[in-house]
Amino acid sequence: MVVDIGGGTTEVAVISLNGVVYSSSVRIGGDRFDEAIINYVRRNYGSLIGEATAERIKHEIGSAYPGDEVREIEVRGRNLAEGVPRGFTLNSNEILEALQEPLTGIVSAVMVALEQCPPELASDISERGMVLTGGGALLRNLDRLLMEETGIPVVVAEDPLTCVARGGGKALEMIDMHGGDLFSEE
Repeated sequence: MVVDIGGGTTEVAVISLNGVVYSSSVRIGGDRFDEAIINYVRRNYGSLIGEATAERIKHEIGSAYPGDEVREIEVRGRNLAEGVPRGFTLNSNEILEALQEPLTGIVSAVMVALEQCPPELASDISERGMVLTGGGALLRNLDRLLMEETGIPVVVAEDPLTCVARGGGKALEMIDMHGGDLFSEE
């Protein structure tokens, strides 16, 4: 099972014997995480922050699962009531709360994939687990959240930002080497 969390979408796929057994896509990704942070700050602090600030918050203190260490970050935004710049401190627990809706959507997509998976593949998936790819896989403790929710081992791919593109390149090389019948049914 592969879960690719990109900027705009999350793709969930179950692959077996060189073929895709199940695949789905949900419109939840890193951009949705940023949007959730912006909305949280607007609701709870009465301030507006930009997308770049939301992304910085996500990278520095964002987490998908409660941790022992609470991280903090100082940010500046525009106070909506007065229209002037205002600084405030956010902590990782607040960001975890802000990200709950998009995280729940990703967990749900994974659960649906597991439910739709043929029974004979269920034991393989429970043994081998799932691989997280894409920039969203870098969200702290996302692997732990998925492992807790599904009971399946989760591995974050080596260099998750570029591994999908590199894998696509390798597949094209293999097609060039072996001809177009590489993925054909035998």
